[in-house]
Amino acid sequence: MSSRQALELAAERQLDLVKIAPQAKPPVCRIMDYGKFKFEQSKKEKEARRNQKIVNIKEIRFSPTIEDHDLNVKAKNAQKFLQEGDKVKVTIRFRGREVDHVSFGEKALGRFYDIVKDYCVVEKPAKLEGRNMIMILAPKQ
Repeated sequence: MSSRQALELAAERQLDLVKIAPQAKPPVCRIMDYGKFKFEQSKKEKEARRNQKIVNIKEIRFSPTIEDHDLNVKAKNAQKFLQEGDKVKVTIRFRGREVDHVSFGEKALGRFYDIVKDYCVVEKPAKLEGRNMIMILAPKQ
């Protein structure tokens, strides 16, 4: 129908004439209550934001010469973070000449992962970046 007829019909029903696809030939319009439509749209967006899970990254740091008990304590904290749905960034800091023995850091990360492997998956494997070795763990779904 012509745009004039559509406007008259919308005015008769006390509603708005809204262009749905203005680029189409001919343009596609719809008769609706635009205020109600915008209100429902904002309600849906608020609901989607409320249901959204924000993922934080928690960091756990230790040195390559960490003892077993200390490693277990750090792993226990990591398990808690992973169960809450957060990602865990495990960082090993090499100080002084420790950076010459990267294998110690890899072994420590391996021991750490063996403790927490039931709760996580490796998102980013261990990689040396400067004087730090970093591994990122994500919670299992």
